[in-house]
Amino acid sequence: MFRKIRICMPDFFNMMFTKKSAIPSQAGWKWYSCFLLLALLFACEYDKEEAVARKNNILFILADDLGYHDLGCMGSKYYETPNIDQIAKQGTLFTQGYATCQVCSPSRASLLSGKFPARHGITDWIGARTGEDWRKNNRYTPMLPPAYKHNLPHDYITLPEVLKENGYATFFAGKWHLGSEGSYPEDHGFDVNQGGYERGGPYTGGYFSPFNNPKMEDKVEEQGMSLSMKLAKETSAFIKDNRDHPFLAYLAFYAVHAPIQTTETKWSKYRAKSERQGIADIGFEMERILPIRLYQDNPVYAGLVEEMDDAVGYLLKTLKELHLDDETIVIFTSDNGGVASGDDFATSNAPLRGGKGYQWEGGLRVPLLVYVPWLDGHRQSNDIPVTGADLYPTILELLDIPLRPDEHIDGTSLLPLLEGNLIKARPLYWHYPHYGNQGGEPSSVIRLGDWKLIHYFEDDRDELYHIPSDPTEQHDVAQAHQEIATELSQQLHQYLTDVDAKYPFEDTRFKADSLQQKIFYYQNDLRISLEKQRIEILDTNWQPNEDWWGSKIEE
Repeated sequence: MFRKIRICMPDFFNMMFTKKSAIPSQAGWKWYSCFLLLALLFACEYDKEEAVARKNNILFILADDLGYHDLGCMGSKYYETPNIDQIAKQGTLFTQGYATCQVCSPSRASLLSGKFPARHGITDWIGARTGEDWRKNNRYTPMLPPAYKHNLPHDYITLPEVLKENGYATFFAGKWHLGSEGSYPEDHGFDVNQGGYERGGPYTGGYFSPFNNPKMEDKVEEQGMSLSMKLAKETSAFIKDNRDHPFLAYLAFYAVHAPIQTTETKWSKYRAKSERQGIADIGFEMERILPIRLYQDNPVYAGLVEEMDDAVGYLLKTLKELHLDDETIVIFTSDNGGVASGDDFATSNAPLRGGKGYQWEGGLRVPLLVYVPWLDGHRQSNDIPVTGADLYPTILELLDIPLRPDEHIDGTSLLPLLEGNLIKARPLYWHYPHYGNQGGEPSSVIRLGDWKLIHYFEDDRDELYHIPSDPTEQHDVAQAHQEIATELSQQLHQYLTDVDAKYPFEDTRFKADSLQQKIFYYQNDLRISLEKQRIEILDTNWQPNEDWWGSKIEE
C-alpha cells in the first residue's frame, strides 16, 4: 500500500508546484492537503490491516489429568501456578468449563473435531480393553464395555487442517494418544510433531531427560531437563521460526499424568508447605468402589504441577520478547479431572465429587482459560457451562475464518461470552460406557441449564442434581423432581440414539462374590497402603531413588 503512495508522489508534486516557482500554487496547496490526508488515511488503514492480519496466532495449552482446583486461580492453596494464573487474570475464566469425557483420548478427539465422544466414537482411552478381554483386568464387573474407535477418524476436517487451509503453520508437541502410526499429529493437520505418538504417558523415559521418545530428539545438553520444559522449548523454537507468519502452536503436556515425578528441590518446598498447613491424620476415604484422596497434600504432584507452570511461563516470556503477546490468543485447559482415585491417587478435587474416570463434577469439570488480547475490556469469569468441543468454532470465529458447522457439530462458538454477552442455552452430553480405572461406572450424562442427570447402565437408574445448589452432588433429587428427570432422560437417550452410541452389555460370567472380595481389598489393604505411602512421602528423609528420577545430574 505504501508502494502505491510512493508511485503517485511525483504526480502530486507536479500538480502542487508551478513550473516557474518552488512555491506551491493555490491549486497545489489543495492537492498537497489532499495528499497528506490520503497518506494519513492509507497509513492508518495499513496499520489497521496489518494489526488484524497479525493478531491471529494461537497458543493452545492442554494439561493432562489436571484437576479443576489444581491451579491458584481455581482456588488451590497448595499448588503454585503464577504463570497460568496470569492467563486467567488477563482473560476469561470459565468457572463451569468441562472436558467432554472423564478420561483423556475422547476429550482430546473432541478438542480437534468439535464432536462429543458418543458421536466421534472414541469413548475410552485408546488401549483400554473391551468385551471379554475386559475380564483380564480382574475387576469383576456386571457388564462388559463395548468396542470403540482406536484412532481419530481421517475423514474429519480437524481444527489444524482448517487453519492450514487458511495459511497457518501448525505445530504439535507432547501427548497425542489418538492413534498409532498413520494416525499421528502429522496425519491430522500438524506440520510439525514433537513427542506425539500412541503412548498416553511418559513411560519410556519419565519426566526428566533423556526421554527416549521416538518422536522427539534427546540432546546431551538437555540431560536432567524436565519434560514440560523440553516441550516448551520446542514450542518456543517453532514460534520464533514463525514469528512473521500466522501459527497454531498446540502444546499438549504429558504433565501431570502418572508416573508423577519432580525434583528434590520442589518436593522439599511442598513437603515443608504441607507441614506448615498441617498434615491430616487421615488422607483417604472410600468412594463407591475405590479410596479417594481428601486433600491436596502430595509434594511430588505439587512439584510436577509447578514444573508445568514454569514451562508455561517460559512460553509467555517468548511471546513477549518477540512482541507477539498482543497478537496471540492463549487457551489453557485440561483433558479431564484430576486423579483422586486410581493411578497415583495424586490430587483432590474437593469439594467437587470424584475425579478422573468418574461421572461426577470432579471427573468432568476442568480449568478453562481463554485470553484474547484484543478483547482486553472483557476480562472476567463466566459461569455458563461450556466444553472443550466449543473451542474449535471459537477459534475459527476469533480468527474470522468461516465456521464448519458440519464438523464442529457439537460445539458452539464462545465469542459472545468472551465479549461479555450470552449464548443460547443448549444441552451438553457425555457418554462413557466403560469402567474407569479410577472407579467410575458405565454411564451417560446430560447437563441442561442448572440440572444434571446421570444415567447408569448397570441398573438403568438415574441420578439428578441441581448443580448451583449442590455442586458436590450429594443430594440426588430424581424422585423429588420426577418431571425434570423424565424430560432430561428422554432427551439424553434420544441424542444417544441419533449418534448411534455404543452401550455396555451384560457379562454372563459375572460373580457378585468376586466383586465383593475385590471391594473388601480396596476398603482395607489398598486404603491402608495408600495412607502409609502418603506419610512416607511427607517424611523429611524420603527420596524415590538416588538421582530423583534423573533430575539430579552428576557434576
